Amino acid sequence: MSSFTTLPDLALRTLGGSVVAASDESFAEKESLIRPGRPGFTPGTFGGKGQVYDGWETRRRRAPGHDWALVRLGVPGVIRGVVIDTAWFKGNYPTHASVEATAVGGHPSPDEVLAAPWTELVPLSKLGGDAEHAFEVLDQGRYTHVRLNIHPDGGVARLRVHGEARPDLTVHDGLGLDLAALANGGLVTACSDEFYSAPNNVIAPGLARHQAEGWETARRRGGGNDWLVIRLAGRGVVRLAEIDTTNLLFNAPAAVALTGLDGEREVELLPRTRLQPDTPHRFRLGSAEPVTHVRVDIYPDGGLARVRLHGHLA
Repeated sequence: MSSFTTLPDLALRTLGGSVVAASDESFAEKESLIRPGRPGFTPGTFGGKGQVYDGWETRRRRAPGHDWALVRLGVPGVIRGVVIDTAWFKGNYPTHASVEATAVGGHPSPDEVLAAPWTELVPLSKLGGDAEHAFEVLDQGRYTHVRLNIHPDGGVARLRVHGEARPDLTVHDGLGLDLAALANGGLVTACSDEFYSAPNNVIAPGLARHQAEGWETARRRGGGNDWLVIRLAGRGVVRLAEIDTTNLLFNAPAAVALTGLDGEREVELLPRTRLQPDTPHRFRLGSAEPVTHVRVDIYPDGGLARVRLHGHLA
C-alpha cells in the first residue's frame, strides 16, 4: 500500500461521510462502501437476494453503460490517494473502475451534485478480485464529493479516499473551535511511535469506544518519552486542552506536556502535568500567543483516547 494511506480517510462514515446515491444496489447496499474496518465474510449466508456481502454489489448489467456510487466526503479536502477494495468479491467484481471528484458548496441534493462539473482523479483502471487497489492522486484541488464508476457492474467492498481535510472554517468566524480536530483541518504530522494504533485517532470525531480507537505506543524500554505533533486547523491561540485517557486503564501515560510551535518559536502551553487512567482531563491554558502546531509529550509511553485543543483562529 502507498504512503498516502496513513492520511485520514475523508469518506469514512465515522467522519461524517455518506453514500448519497447509486445507480443500483440490488445485491448489497451502497452504504457499506464507507464503513470503518476490514470487510467481513461468512460463506453460505444467503438472504432473499443471494449470498450476503459486506460491500456494495449491483445486478448483472444487461444493457450498455456502467454502474456508479456517489459519495459525499465527511470532510472536504485535498485527495492524495484512493483505495478500491474488492475483498471477498471473487467471481462478481468489476473488471475496471474510475474515480471522479467535484466541489459543491452548501448542502446540495444528489441531483445537483451529479449536474456539477467533474474532474477525473483515477482514470479507467483494471481491477482484480478479492484485492486492494491503491491509486495515488496528484490533483491539488479541494473536493466535497467523489463518484466511483465501476465497469460494467459487480461488487466493491470498500472505497477509501485518503487526503488532507480542507473544511470551510468561515462558519467559525468570531467563534471558538477545536483547532486540533481532524474535521476542522487538523492533522498529526509526526509521531514517535504508533505500534498499536494510529495517532490521527486522537483528533477523530466523537468519543473513543475502546482503546484501539485512540493512539497507543509500544512499551518504552529505553530513556525518553513518546510524543506526537498536531498541525492545527489554522494559526491560532489555544485556550483549553482536553486530554482524554478514557478506556486506557493500565496503559495511560503518567503525565503530559503541551508545547506550541510557531516557526522556530516554542511556547509552553502546559507544563508536565499528572494524568489519571480512564479519565477525561481539562486544562485551561494561560498563553495568548498564536501557534501553528502543538507537540503533545506523554511520559513515558502509553495511550490517549482523544486530544482537543479549543481556541480561536488568529
